[in-house]
Amino acid sequence: MHEIDACQPFLNPKTSLSAYRIGMTGSLRAGLLALLLSTMPFAALAQTAAAPLAPPPAGYTSIEVLWPAGAPGALGTTAEDVPKLYCYPAAGDGPHSAVVVLPGGGYKHLVMEKEGAAEARWLNAHGVSAYVLQYRLSPRYKYPSPMLDGQRAVRFVRSHATAWKLRPDAIGVWGFSAGGHLVGYLATVDDTADSSAADPIDHASSHPDFAISSYGRLSLDPSIPGTFGMEALTGPDAPKDLVDTLSPVLHVTAKTSPTFLYANESDKTVSAINATLFFNALLLAGVPAELHVFERGPHGTGMGQNLPLTPELAIWPTLLEHWMQAHGWMDKGL
Repeated sequence: MHEIDACQPFLNPKTSLSAYRIGMTGSLRAGLLALLLSTMPFAALAQTAAAPLAPPPAGYTSIEVLWPAGAPGALGTTAEDVPKLYCYPAAGDGPHSAVVVLPGGGYKHLVMEKEGAAEARWLNAHGVSAYVLQYRLSPRYKYPSPMLDGQRAVRFVRSHATAWKLRPDAIGVWGFSAGGHLVGYLATVDDTADSSAADPIDHASSHPDFAISSYGRLSLDPSIPGTFGMEALTGPDAPKDLVDTLSPVLHVTAKTSPTFLYANESDKTVSAINATLFFNALLLAGVPAELHVFERGPHGTGMGQNLPLTPELAIWPTLLEHWMQAHGWMDKGL
């Protein structure tokens, strides 16, 4: 029997570990969200200091709070407790494709400008509406809170498709580093739409129609160089069952979202092996996918622009543009 560390606030020591053996089954994996929410000792976590928030991304037109009455498992009502979308609607009548942008930061902070606003403005310039997600962070929040925020964001945007002049069948996600990990999770987890829910937003699908992962952690296998778990999300000494649950590569199926992957071979923080393993899993499952691994480039290159030591990276947004155009998620000629 694995001894559960008391520092893991999302695990109930009175619950059998068999309840967490969900690694290979998607429905049980999705069901863990409800289980963990029902067993979290929120009173203890409420005393945990919130992660400092970065300034809001530049250029947004409005803010949408994902749960106006309070997010599930919220420990307070400060800005750090309130997941929200910074909205960047595309110009024109539409209907437009839309992308929820998930900044990186190791689940401890958010790189809102370089891995959020810059991408939103680029998407707008190409006729795509964008929504930058401020999701909940460690140490105050761990799994499943960021995942719930990500699913709600996709569902929230899709449910507003008519009002916001969006295509409900063209709602994607784009994440960087830890945000790229969250993209992998959202692309592989079972949809949790509930047509009988009291909240009409919950009627909409949370499954992205396409996914973009930029130097994302898509495997938590410790044999991959530079991979040492994800304690900010799981807490220390997480059981292997939980680690496997949060390893997107283990959950790729034919239902996984079509995915574009960008990585750099010389990235010492998130090995490009994450991207190649995920790409291979997508191919085996018959999921449309495109992979670009550049030889040079450190971690955190964002859109790859204005990098004098690695000018070759500047082309990668153009490759993404062509992929989105090929699938009809971005208009040509913009």
